[in-house]
Amino acid sequence: MTSFHETRAVERTNGLRGHPATILAIGTANPPNVMYQSDYPDYHFRTTNNDHLTDLKAKFKRICEKSKIRKRHFYITEDEKEILKENPHISDNNASSVKTRQALLANEIPKLGKEAAEEAIKEWGKSKSMITHLIFGTNSDFDVPGADFWLAKLLGLQPTVKRFILRQGACHACSTILRIAKDIAENNRGARVLVICSESTAISFHAPSETHLVSLALFGDGAGAMIVGTDPEEPSERPLFQLVSAGQTTLPDSEHAIQARLSEIGMTIYLSPDVPKIIANNIETSLNESFDHIGISDWNSIFWVAHPGGPAILDKVEAKLELETSKLSSSRHILSEYGNMWGASVIFVMDEMRKRSLKEGKATTGEGSEWGVLVAFGPGITIETIVLRSIPITY
Repeated sequence: MTSFHETRAVERTNGLRGHPATILAIGTANPPNVMYQSDYPDYHFRTTNNDHLTDLKAKFKRICEKSKIRKRHFYITEDEKEILKENPHISDNNASSVKTRQALLANEIPKLGKEAAEEAIKEWGKSKSMITHLIFGTNSDFDVPGADFWLAKLLGLQPTVKRFILRQGACHACSTILRIAKDIAENNRGARVLVICSESTAISFHAPSETHLVSLALFGDGAGAMIVGTDPEEPSERPLFQLVSAGQTTLPDSEHAIQARLSEIGMTIYLSPDVPKIIANNIETSLNESFDHIGISDWNSIFWVAHPGGPAILDKVEAKLELETSKLSSSRHILSEYGNMWGASVIFVMDEMRKRSLKEGKATTGEGSEWGVLVAFGPGITIETIVLRSIPITY
């Protein structure tokens, strides 16, 4: 009989002896419907029958103009199957609509995730049968079986794939599931983990109100996917970024600053104007904890995959750490072109960074730098950090 220790040695990789999990491929997807931010106030007040609220609309226009967002992608529009016309209660803040929203998203969330996953799998170049684990993150699914089950079925994954779904992971969901994927990959020999974040604002689309204008101006729909594993089989597998270490910090007495509530009218999101200041005042402590063992304290010497939560957050962090303007340029680009897509956002930022690095002839996937950080922010307030090590680009 094989001993426990012999069995464990077979299951375990060499991860704890210095072989960190690695991102092997990235894919992204968005709904085809594009909404330009300059048109959104008129669209939103028109579709929710609130054009008569002229002062509130003027305020919303100012918020949209300051958002630094050029366009966003949405599943719900006036024309897409006439969703809003057929379901006017979605736009009524006094009507029950969560059942309708969930019926719409039960199909859309795994479908959008499938598009991103297929792009990542195509880049990876391996058979889907080699995927051993699936981790699905979303704020927009509440069914059982959930989006992870339907995604596995849509992709045709093996029935033995080990699934996990993280619901309500908020804007830092991707860093949370990457932390889980890292542990799985480093402790299971040959594991290949498919990581997906898929989000839609259909769960939080509402008629305008004074307390929720900022959230209405920020969020967009999108999905991102990654393949994670250890010991890449080069040259058939092409490593992009190593996941060196992961950390999470909850800032004291900040639970009031970011809140989301699910009720009969869907999800309502509240963002305090203090959020950017709170994050900026605490970001360096999280970075010091993450990079102390590496000996890095110059934040301009690393590359940045920062969650584009909003322009004020990026501005405050940049100013507090005295970052060069180029350091957050990938995050600002994603915010401009897609808005805040919750957990999926940092996958888009990472994809943008490695594509820029290749296009500009950089030495590594991290814009020429060896070390970098993925940093995301969410309710709590929670700051998640993942220390990244970029991979040299072979031209």
